[in-house]
Amino acid sequence: MKRSMLLPSKAGLFCAGWILTTTLLVQGDSPPAGFVSLYNGKDLSGWRGQSHISPYELAAMTPEARKTWQEKENVEMAKHWRADKDEIFNDGQGPYLTTEKDYKNFELYVDWNMAPLGDSGIYLRGTPQVQIWDTREEGGKWNLGANFGSGSLWNNKKAGKNALVLADKPLGEWNRFHITMKDDIVTVVFNDKLVVDKVPMENFWDAKKPLPQTGPIQLQTHGGDIRWKNIFIKELP
Repeated sequence: MKRSMLLPSKAGLFCAGWILTTTLLVQGDSPPAGFVSLYNGKDLSGWRGQSHISPYELAAMTPEARKTWQEKENVEMAKHWRADKDEIFNDGQGPYLTTEKDYKNFELYVDWNMAPLGDSGIYLRGTPQVQIWDTREEGGKWNLGANFGSGSLWNNKKAGKNALVLADKPLGEWNRFHITMKDDIVTVVFNDKLVVDKVPMENFWDAKKPLPQTGPIQLQTHGGDIRWKNIFIKELP
């Protein structure tokens, strides 16, 4: 996949090391230095199912109730998610694919390729979300902000709700997120364009509380087939 290395002026805050990392990712599917892959290329080990649910509700469950709930979520996940060589496929339904491990501060690369009329996103620390849209007018969600493009913190009520630039590739082509999260501050580079610039992510679950300090990465999807690959993460101090 040919990818331009020209960056918008606002992205000048990224150093030459970031450009090198992007080049490495273009050349192959191996994680760049310091990153690990969240997908082993064979099965969904390290992942579990988790629907849209508040972490406070999960925390209130007894261990027995949580175990029963998780078993049901995993059964449903297996119906809709599958490993497909170097890609992960979802049919647009089912619980969200959720890391078994929780994360705090990190850099994350994710490639995705979505079918028409799809609607998806990436939950950070179990919180919605870095948005993925069908950005065409016929996709039917311009009234919700799809015309601004993917990559925004769509559930924010303040800054970051709309992407700074429209960076989506045509449907059927692969797209790439580079997400950085430090404390509650999120930056998103999407197809080499800065779309979220150091914006505090709001606590969707309870606006009166600070963002959860840790939580899983979740691949959210509903409404259409979507494929994922090159899911690489580096934890930050």
